[in-house]
Amino acid sequence: MTAYLLDTHIWSWSLLRNFLPAKISDLLDAADAISLSSISFYEIRQKVRIGKWPEMEPYAEGLMNIVAIQGATAIAITPEISDLAGALDWTHRDPFDRMIAATSISLKIPLISADASFDDLADRKDWPGRVW
Repeated sequence: MTAYLLDTHIWSWSLLRNFLPAKISDLLDAADAISLSSISFYEIRQKVRIGKWPEMEPYAEGLMNIVAIQGATAIAITPEISDLAGALDWTHRDPFDRMIAATSISLKIPLISADASFDDLADRKDWPGRVW
């Protein structure tokens, strides 16, 4: 079974269809399961609200419906994921990325992300890896 967790920007690119590389689009089309962390809803809504992500404004109200329509699964932020995100020995301070990394580790599925900062986790035995 091929499964992936999407970083927030990858999910947004799948909606906007203007930045998603063909290679990644093909991976998503062939995947058996696509997931995203529930923190992605918060990240998008907050950035839209403060004016940092105007491109996502048309989608902001219906994010949960969009996930369902796409056939993806939104992963709840559990206490275990939250604990791992806070405990990660990783200099990256972005709280959204920390939660997404912890979700990827907890689910044991690779993360699709253009953000190379996730590669700093490659030394962890439990890091399932970043696809790009």
